[in-house]
Amino acid sequence: MAKRLNSVLGIDIGSQSVKVAEIRLQGNQPTITALGMAPVPEGAVDHVGINDPDQLVSIVKQAIMESGSSESNAVVSLNGQGSVLVRPLEVPNMSESELKDHMAWEFTRNIPFAESTVETDFKAYPLADPASQNLDVVMAIATRSGVDMNVDILKRSGKKAAALDVEPLSLLRLLDVGYAQEAGNKTICVAEIGHKTTSINIYKNERLLFSRTVPVGGEMFTRAIADSRSLSFADAQQAKHEQLVLPEDAAPAPSFNPFAGAAPVQSYNPFADPSEQTMASDAPAPATPAPVEENPLYAAVAPALDELVSELRRSVDYYKNKGGDVDMMMITGGSAQMKNLDKFLTSAVGMTVERMDPFRNVNMSLKSGDPARLEETKSSFAMAIGNGMHIGF
Repeated sequence: MAKRLNSVLGIDIGSQSVKVAEIRLQGNQPTITALGMAPVPEGAVDHVGINDPDQLVSIVKQAIMESGSSESNAVVSLNGQGSVLVRPLEVPNMSESELKDHMAWEFTRNIPFAESTVETDFKAYPLADPASQNLDVVMAIATRSGVDMNVDILKRSGKKAAALDVEPLSLLRLLDVGYAQEAGNKTICVAEIGHKTTSINIYKNERLLFSRTVPVGGEMFTRAIADSRSLSFADAQQAKHEQLVLPEDAAPAPSFNPFAGAAPVQSYNPFADPSEQTMASDAPAPATPAPVEENPLYAAVAPALDELVSELRRSVDYYKNKGGDVDMMMITGGSAQMKNLDKFLTSAVGMTVERMDPFRNVNMSLKSGDPARLEETKSSFAMAIGNGMHIGF
């Protein structure tokens, strides 16, 4: 955890861009005082992690310069499935010392990386019921090299690492600040749709109970448009943002039970490579409307939508089959900005889907920036803002 600070710079190093958000606390009320973004060249960061730290240093500096921030302390989220793993788990209720010993065993047996030198941490949630026989715990395992690389990037960018964070807990802070009522009495699935991956997390009573990352992101949609119209990637990206409008409705998705029928069931392994794994052998096709000629861009991205909807439904249905339930879904991340995606998913997934607003219940006092552009791109800043809120929430 970060030491008590009144201000900090939250940094999100993504595969398409670096985002920074300066957060200041006035009492217990957060204020966003600076926002900045800089593009990341293809290949510098991927779903595994950071590939070109030297280039990332200059990009982080560029994003900070755009924001106008002079804050020296920073919080960055560890990224990449080859660098960090976050896993919620349930363990028997035990004393603090017993839990520490037990988690040491959990860390040892669950290291998912080829690199064996790791940093570990865990958080045990308070018992909701004193008579409960089980504890909800979140554990994080990160490679030492990944930790050192992020700290070094911050140092070479002129910043001090106040803390290193993980994506699911940063998203939880946004829920706690912006959606306190919903977070306190509903089970919420939050899907952070990035450029290359989507992080699917389920929260209940302000605690993380499920986390999974799948290799589906905005890049798939952009490449589909590029291929269908013979466009460059940049032109396809522009077409996606300016011309793609998804249909507002889809046929209601039937209830999916991955344990029904005679088909063999594959156990879900949160440590496996998501590209090599499905949560059940025969998930039904999602309820994506048939593409129509009047909407050629939608016709191009329909297969990518199929994959996104399937992964969301698999995750929710897996959680339900373990005895839980989900009341609503929120989407965020840069690729959640596709027009009507929330309305489309509401129908396709079969539950209320809203766009998460990372500016909600947060004061704004920006040093620079175009308010209209920030409103259009605010979903992209969710992780950076959540990282910045590490200092007070």
